Amino acid sequence: QVQLVESGGGLVQAGGSLRLSCVATGRFFSINDMGWYRQAPGNQRDLVATSTGGGSTNYADSVKGRFTISRDNAKSTMVLQLNSLKPEDTGVYYCNAHVRPTPSTYEYNIWGQGTQVTVSS
Repeated sequence: QVQLVESGGGLVQAGGSLRLSCVATGRFFSINDMGWYRQAPGNQRDLVATSTGGGSTNYADSVKGRFTISRDNAKSTMVLQLNSLKPEDTGVYYCNAHVRPTPSTYEYNIWGQGTQVTVSS
């Protein structure tokens, strides 16, 4: 069974930086699109950044120029570098991936357990 394991959250002051990592574990054939989403208390889960299997990236307007998404396909790892953090970046950050278990099966969508990011003013 494929799982996504996140790490790197924490408490940081405004203007600081954090680095979030997501590793896919288990047996699978390939991973296509991956992304980071965040959910603040009382809010829906919103897209932060995505990375397609073809290498394209996309960012929410609120994080452009501050956050950077990258991935190492050989290590099944995705990283989100968070710079110039603001209090409004606070939330639980979730890793998402579209995984194909075998060459003959369809992709399915999986989520990590989430990692808390708290930015103090």
